[in-house]
Amino acid sequence: MGSPPRFSPCVSWRRILCIVSLPFISSGFAPRMKNRQNFIFEKVQPEPKGHRDSEASLSPGSPLSVFAVRRYNWSHLTPLELQDRSVGLQTEQRAGRNPYFTLEGQEFLILGGSIHYFRVPRESWRDRLLKLKACGFNTVTTYVPWNLHEPERGKFDFSGNLDMEAFVLLAAEVGLWVILRPGPYICSEIDLGGLPSRLLQDPTSQLRTTNHSFVEAVDEYLDHLIARVVPLQYRKGGPIIAVQVENEYGSFHKDEAYMPYLHKALLKRGIVELLLTSDNTNEVLKGHIKGVLAAVNMKSFKEGEFKDLYQVQSNKPILIMEFWVGWFDTWGNKHAVRDAIDVENTIFDFIRLEISFNVYMFHGGTNFGFMNGATYFEQHRGVVTSYDYDAVLTEAGDYTPKFFKLRELFKSIFVTPLPALPEPTPKAVYPLVRPSLYLPLWDALQYLNSPVLSNVPLNMENLPINNGNGQSYGLVLYQTTICSGGQLHANAQDMAQVFLNETNLGTLANGHQDVYIPRITECQLLRILVENQGRVNFSWKIQNQQKGLIGPVTINDIPLESFTIYSLELKMSFFKRLRSASWKPVPDGHLGHPAFYLGTLKAGSSPMDTFLTLPDWNYGFVFINGRNLGRYWNIGPQKTLYLPGSWLQPEDNEIILFEKIMGGSYIHTTDKPIW
Repeated sequence: MGSPPRFSPCVSWRRILCIVSLPFISSGFAPRMKNRQNFIFEKVQPEPKGHRDSEASLSPGSPLSVFAVRRYNWSHLTPLELQDRSVGLQTEQRAGRNPYFTLEGQEFLILGGSIHYFRVPRESWRDRLLKLKACGFNTVTTYVPWNLHEPERGKFDFSGNLDMEAFVLLAAEVGLWVILRPGPYICSEIDLGGLPSRLLQDPTSQLRTTNHSFVEAVDEYLDHLIARVVPLQYRKGGPIIAVQVENEYGSFHKDEAYMPYLHKALLKRGIVELLLTSDNTNEVLKGHIKGVLAAVNMKSFKEGEFKDLYQVQSNKPILIMEFWVGWFDTWGNKHAVRDAIDVENTIFDFIRLEISFNVYMFHGGTNFGFMNGATYFEQHRGVVTSYDYDAVLTEAGDYTPKFFKLRELFKSIFVTPLPALPEPTPKAVYPLVRPSLYLPLWDALQYLNSPVLSNVPLNMENLPINNGNGQSYGLVLYQTTICSGGQLHANAQDMAQVFLNETNLGTLANGHQDVYIPRITECQLLRILVENQGRVNFSWKIQNQQKGLIGPVTINDIPLESFTIYSLELKMSFFKRLRSASWKPVPDGHLGHPAFYLGTLKAGSSPMDTFLTLPDWNYGFVFINGRNLGRYWNIGPQKTLYLPGSWLQPEDNEIILFEKIMGGSYIHTTDKPIW
């Protein structure tokens, strides 16, 4: 790969000079006179040491003819430089100007960008953080996913790609502050908003409330998590300058005691840094907590946006906790994009009004494996494997026009030069892979863990497996014997394929709950393969996100009994066992039933990042050396799967596709994503 493309300036000199220390009113943007008391426009004042003022003329007709331009110098306010610490991030106000943040008593503007460590290969953390710093940001924000860190009750995982502490300390090493968003609910387009699915086992439990069983689980999690977080705080020598209490509770708002309970839970476990909440601008009245900074989320900056926020706190600086520079994608919809100039213009407005902000996302990464969430507006739609988000960096960490526009913008407000740009991550195109062997799902059942025998179908979460924690992700196969045909009725969540022996009879999904079973003359094996396509991650619907078969299965209104239930979690241990299976040569014709397809990806002596493309495959999952890369589906919008070079070993790599519908021919690679 060559050097990154040169930035082509589209910003006039007048606009660059407008970057502000002194907020001003421009027609069409700032609040009208009725809200003017919320923005104070000060006269030119001498700036503290380390700042430099200059003057520039506005175009004729502007409300102010001359204004000050602030250029910032925070080179001494970095985790490595700032060793003597007594007070962390604070809010202050002074007569004649807007409230503002200070760090160690010095005025500070939060320029944040979101990177989720659990969506980025650990080997790429440093690269992404260096690019955040090189762009001009001073803070990284990240969620903490409870469901990934505590997969079973009392069993915690902070290793490998989930090593939250290592990510936070690496941010400090790079020179970035950290705002931590530990939940317990995080939304984040992750399964169930980051809540463990085992919480759905108890029908009396009420998620995100002070319900006893939910609070008990939260307390146990926070006991473990916050003990890890406390040493990483600013006043303990770490980079964490603020911690968020829950997430967007204003949109949920079922229990007025819940947010104060979480507030106290963090304080009593040793959180001493600035606490904040985060809500959409029209929901902040329902989501804020007394005594905690209320931050807001938004896509665009327009008149009246802070009306509700001012009712909550008129004496605090504004923090945009999520400025959405793009959006997530769901299967079957168009790829979401946002214009780079629009993003640049809005961030310019934030800076000139001295509003702190966090770009969501700076780098989105990937929903590896089964971690994706879902939406439900009239029908269920899973979030795609890519969490590209049309962010400032691409899913693979590559530069975008947004990156270069923001870097030029930040350059113009800093006294000291920005760090040099890290080299672009090289990509590779590998030889075609043609899977030569396959294994029908029915032949692979013997390599799964022992099935569950039950008189009635059990939903995924209530299967008596994983030490009583049920099944969180993947698929479940229900088998029973039937001796007559008729109208089969079942509530399958989210998508089910119905088979009579090995013959596909139809699909149950999105409210379609009936399949006709033809007349049979002797008893046959009924098979229902149900896939969890991602639990809804937002709204009150999280309470009813059980997966698998929900309730009875009937034929002509007569309930079926005696089920054999196989759990297809598709973990690495399963693929290790599959290596001893009797694989079959792939026949010339395409196969129309669920099967595993085995091939070899030759990566050479120095593996690099690439993208898989599966042009004549239909729907399934890709596993590289036993690791779940994620879901593919020919309905789009995602047409490629990002494959990190760090997941590949030199030379030969095992690649297995679990294709649910009909197998294809070749697996291709490309050096660019396709939407």
